[in-house]
Amino acid sequence: MARILDHFDHRILEELQRDAAQPQRALAEKVGLSQNACWRRLKALEASGAIRKRTVVIDRESLGGGFVVFSMIKTRHHSAEWLQQFRTHVSAIPEVIDFFRIGGEYDYLLKIVVRDMSGYDSVYKRLIENIELETVTSYFAMEAIEEQRPIPLR
Repeated sequence: MARILDHFDHRILEELQRDAAQPQRALAEKVGLSQNACWRRLKALEASGAIRKRTVVIDRESLGGGFVVFSMIKTRHHSAEWLQQFRTHVSAIPEVIDFFRIGGEYDYLLKIVVRDMSGYDSVYKRLIENIELETVTSYFAMEAIEEQRPIPLR
């Protein structure tokens, strides 16, 4: 059964989305709880799966990952066995940073981050290697207007 989140839980999650590395004391002060109460709620949020992990948001362009590609994929295959093979195949490509099964004209959406067009070509070749896909259509981002925004909780 899903855990029902209250005002304090929402505040904790909002603050952690802003800065997951902030000290627990600062987090507790911002949400209006004692350190112990905040720590217990944090552990409960982690145990319930509301918090999967804490991570760092990096500036991809400063590290040479400024080329973002969204690839839409169609397949003729829809068996559980093929899906598992495809998931394993795509998950082994580190440049694929987001991977969705979607409804509509296409079956899958991939967000790929690479250095340049040559890097994308390398990913594309690995993507189509040893797996049958009907169509791969890619769109190249010209500018990131909003990226990795916090999830609204209210």
